[in-house]
Formats: sequence, structure tokens, C-alpha cells
Amino acid sequence: MFISEAFAQTAPAAAEGMGSSLMSMLPLVLMFVVLYFIMIRPQMKRQKEHKAMIDAIAKGDEVVTAGGLLGRISKVGESFVHVELATGVEVQLQRTAITQVLPKGTLK
Repeated sequence: MFISEAFAQTAPAAAEGMGSSLMSMLPLVLMFVVLYFIMIRPQMKRQKEHKAMIDAIAKGDEVVTAGGLLGRISKVGESFVHVELATGVEVQLQRTAITQVLPKGTLK
């Protein structure tokens, strides 16, 4: 008699527990959604813009490298570019090492 009453009393409590556990997960889900729109999505957009910039590099473009060097593209390869830093000084870099393309005429 006592055992059946104990089961009868815990059955509705278990049903309420499912609803409250679902409600306790709601803030976690909301935090993930906010994180996606604040951090992940803008980062993916920047990566996409950087890839488009790297693909559009052509001979004669003035660029800034990841190391902070300024130069002019002298030769473009599939995965490497040659950047002329000064007259007669040329370095070979990976395309991904270019961080910014400057407007024409920046280097003089």
C-alpha cells in the first residue's frame, strides 16, 4: 500500500521535472544563438572577404604583409607571390600572408 502511493506521488513530479529541465536548457541555447550572431558569423564573413581579396591579387598591386612589410606584387603564382619591397629586393610569400591591398599610389 505505501509503495504504490509512493509511485503515485512521484509520477507527476517526474512529468514536471521534464518541463523544468527543458526550461533550464533554454538559457544555454539562447547563449549559443547570441554567440553565433555576435562572434561566429562575423568571423566567417571576414574570412570570405579575405579569400576574395587574395584571389583578386594581380601584378602591380600594393600590399601589406602579415609581418607589416609594404611592397608591390611583382609576380603572381598559384599559392605564392613575389613582393618587391624596394628596388632589387624581392621576397616570396604565401598568398595568405597578405593582409591588405592598398590603393594605387600609396607606395612612392
